[in-house]
Amino acid sequence: MTNNDADQKPELSKEGLAEDLARADLYGLLATLFFEPPNQILLDQIVASGKQEGGQAGDAPLEGVWMSLVEAAKNSKAADWKAEYDNSFLGVGKPNVFLYGSFYMSGHLHEKPLLEIRRSLQQFGLETSDTISETEDHIAALFEVMRYLIAGEDVEVSNLTNQRVFFNDHIRPWFDDLCDAIDADQEIHLYKSVSALTRVFLAVEGQSFDMI
Repeated sequence: MTNNDADQKPELSKEGLAEDLARADLYGLLATLFFEPPNQILLDQIVASGKQEGGQAGDAPLEGVWMSLVEAAKNSKAADWKAEYDNSFLGVGKPNVFLYGSFYMSGHLHEKPLLEIRRSLQQFGLETSDTISETEDHIAALFEVMRYLIAGEDVEVSNLTNQRVFFNDHIRPWFDDLCDAIDADQEIHLYKSVSALTRVFLAVEGQSFDMI
């Protein structure tokens, strides 16, 4: 997704800055992991973060699943992640696990949920980059939108209300189904740690939005 202000940071209060930046960073990491398999540099960064007190997540509900991802990164190589990603999320013909919201919300790709996401993005002034081949309902694309809604500079767009609405409309209805599909695939091992982190993080997000 692109926007003239997408890479700029908002001026937040000191109380909310650390938490919001941590949320944006985690959405960004998950987007990267689901968009393509991690390279060795990213895996090394994940392992290094696990050596910091409390882990990168820095939140009790997230700490355990974060450390599971750290262990997975520590005991594997980038080639292992690529092989698993290609086999399970790409495959030849129909993938073992779909990463698209339309599939889980309507049973088919390129259906009404995708059109609704595109309408939301138009309202935000966001458009898909020409270099991105995936449709806007790909889980990585949705996580990138959430990252922008948290950390973008335009407060008319990047605000808590839009975060809550976008999350509830386009992510919350199906993320558990995606995680279930990943967990049920016997050929997936490394990405189960990504699934666990995704499930717990988004559950926390949902609980927080429910309190608004």
